[in-house]
Amino acid sequence: MAAALTGAALLGAAACGSPEETAGRSAAQVADRGAPAPSASRPAPRGTTAPVPTRTPPAPLPSTAPVPTMTPGPAGLTPVFERGPETSPKVVALTFDADMTADQGPRARRGERFDNPGLIAALRAAKVPSTVFMTGRWAEEYPDQARSIGTDPLFEIANHSYSHYAFKPDCYGLPQVAPRDMAADVDRAFAAFRAAGARNVVPYFRFPGGCYDGATLRALAPAKVTAVQWDVVSGDAFAKDADAVAEQVLAGVRPGSLVVMHCTRSAAPVTERAIRRIVPELRGRGYRFVKVSELMRA
Repeated sequence: MAAALTGAALLGAAACGSPEETAGRSAAQVADRGAPAPSASRPAPRGTTAPVPTRTPPAPLPSTAPVPTMTPGPAGLTPVFERGPETSPKVVALTFDADMTADQGPRARRGERFDNPGLIAALRAAKVPSTVFMTGRWAEEYPDQARSIGTDPLFEIANHSYSHYAFKPDCYGLPQVAPRDMAADVDRAFAAFRAAGARNVVPYFRFPGGCYDGATLRALAPAKVTAVQWDVVSGDAFAKDADAVAEQVLAGVRPGSLVVMHCTRSAAPVTERAIRRIVPELRGRGYRFVKVSELMRA
């Protein structure tokens, strides 16, 4: 299995913040950015520590089948999975980050859409198994969709944090979760999935911003998750050209690849159209689509 235990952040990532915040950066430079804020009514200033509840939320719901995980690293470090083995038969995992932070509730009430039901419908129509990395705030805003995704055997829900705060300093300007609160932030997201009624929940976690280091992996260890990164950046965040997104994915995919995309209409408006090209072209090349759990099992 091609997996890595590493303390360095990935070099490539996909943007997920506001257009103003990401101006001057390419989508391959910024990972999964959101407009972070605490759960309080007023957002904390950038660079401050995110408040996290002290209660211990319920654990993630178990999958109906055994879910593969990686063995913790030295001294219990959270393990990191980046891609599967480059072997035959050819498989690829498409992953979709469903991002939303606490301060975006007013924007959602004004009509901004952080969901993408058309994308989910397209994946269902094409029968593409996928992993959705969901924030707890997204599950709270769209509980019906979280439940629908999380009870459909085509999908599995993984954790993208509750707050979408950074888990490492100097992560594209995101406010930071204090190390002592990192595991609680992850648990709070799992609790939100449970409250929405999702069942197909896996013990995988994706770092906001894609940023982590050795201290982060130690602090996250109590959450008992496998961190999941990627080797192919789609560039779908704030993209306007679906063909350009599709071409970037098609050029980067190799057997065992793990692709990062987004399930957020306001931040990634062309992802559905890109998928409608990516899926048949990769199938034409002999690829089979798998969830992260199956890729990890390979």
